[in-house]
Amino acid sequence: MNEIVARLRAFNRDYTRLIGALDYEHRLGTPHSLPEARVLYELARRERTPVTTLRQDLDMDPGQLSRLLTRAEQAGLVRRERDPDDSRRQLVRPTGAGRAAADLLDTRSTAATAALVEKLSPAERAHLDAALRTVSRLLGLTARPETFRLRAPGPGDLGWVIQRHGALYTAEYGWNAAFEALVAEVVARYAADHDPAREGAWIAEHDGEPVGSVFCVAEPGDPGTARLRLLLVEPHARGLGAGRALVARCVDFARETGHRRLVLWTNDVLTSARRIYEAAGFVLTRTRPHEMFGRPETGQEWELDLT
Repeated sequence: MNEIVARLRAFNRDYTRLIGALDYEHRLGTPHSLPEARVLYELARRERTPVTTLRQDLDMDPGQLSRLLTRAEQAGLVRRERDPDDSRRQLVRPTGAGRAAADLLDTRSTAATAALVEKLSPAERAHLDAALRTVSRLLGLTARPETFRLRAPGPGDLGWVIQRHGALYTAEYGWNAAFEALVAEVVARYAADHDPAREGAWIAEHDGEPVGSVFCVAEPGDPGTARLRLLLVEPHARGLGAGRALVARCVDFARETGHRRLVLWTNDVLTSARRIYEAAGFVLTRTRPHEMFGRPETGQEWELDLT
């Protein structure tokens, strides 16, 4: 915990220095200080803004805001007036010069940020974008989207399936590397020699990143049977319905491609997955204890009649 706090604070200091936000004398080559720029940014977003609202949005001391508005008014950048609906309330509106100043600040800020990103490769930019989305979501800076989509695996997704199964099941259930090896074997076999007419895989994507997976593969030696494998949903995406949607897509695909039966193997400790299987109509047919993944577990075989 202390290490994360220290790293986050260090990043904040370093990033602030990187973008030059400590330059209070001339923000981005303009005559405006950083506090003045913040005020102009906020005012330019609206036609008229109550002073109390502006103070709350900026989380600024009332005295400091009053001084900034006075300077901006003297420079012809803003105009203050009484609210016609409530004479006790003061409104602030940017003038044409004020909006032009805010536009210039915005343009130069965009250019300064673009200069930081230009040196990155396309892969690095994608990685940065994903990291920013993750940080923003985890710290509650942005609302979590409530939608997801199912799609076919793209470049890198099969590796993601292996990595996330290994990491997540170790963290949540203490399973050893034998489980990750099993997942890698299933994925490698699918990647090397799957029949698109009879086998499929799907990735659940949420907020631009993969958060779930499921595979439908043919059962060796039984042309009428398909097997559901590698169902996974990331913890932060649970509750969206992605697990149910992935299982439903697998069931529909197995039925559409002429399979008469869909089977799966899971463990009784995976209670959320078992509820999804039960809701989809699967029936438990057999249980057997094992220690394949380093600790005692009870394996379960489930079956769904597709006819």
